[in-house]
Amino acid sequence: MTESTVQVTDEDLRETEFLDFTSPVVQAFIEKALRGKGDPTDEIERAVALYYAVRDGLHYEVYGADAARGAFRASAIIQRGMGFCVHKSIVYAAAVRALGIPSRIVYGDVRNHLSSPRLRELVGGDVFCFHSLASVFLDGKWVKATPVFNKLLCRVYRIAPLDFDGRTDSLYHPYDEEGRRHMEFLRMRGEFADFPYETVVEGISQAHPLLFKAEGSLATEAVR
Repeated sequence: MTESTVQVTDEDLRETEFLDFTSPVVQAFIEKALRGKGDPTDEIERAVALYYAVRDGLHYEVYGADAARGAFRASAIIQRGMGFCVHKSIVYAAAVRALGIPSRIVYGDVRNHLSSPRLRELVGGDVFCFHSLASVFLDGKWVKATPVFNKLLCRVYRIAPLDFDGRTDSLYHPYDEEGRRHMEFLRMRGEFADFPYETVVEGISQAHPLLFKAEGSLATEAVR
């Protein structure tokens, strides 16, 4: 994936319906994530701390997703404590923006070579449309961050968790710990200053009609 050429605009810093970073819930999440985390003036250090707070502090769960508009607000996602890539990228974009760091949400289609039979049935194959990550503007450039699969889930699925240093892109590793292919980017759909609700929810619903109707737990499935 090539480095983003998107220019920073006022929209990349603005609070929105979905990136509701002045919400007490979001502010409390940020305060907890940054408590005792080094230099409060170091943007990269704070962006990295928030990355790990989202990656490991919010459970990754693809089952039982709510397609209602309000369910995609950062505050609602934090209150629920879980979500899949779309939800977790919204939270991260909102959290860094609260610190005055420009952020955008990125979408693309990926092939997951290691998806389970049940997940393949749910998705309708091994290609997931509108996979989401975030892009943040740090040290004069845009870098991509994917605070999605938490450390515990990665351990269960034998996937190396993605780290982020605030200076280089953090994307899904193409191979798992045993050398098998994992996540392959097929198509980029663009970068957005706010969550494009209709585009993403309708797109996912059309590509994966069972997704927002499924119940269960990815973690439970992993140990069956």
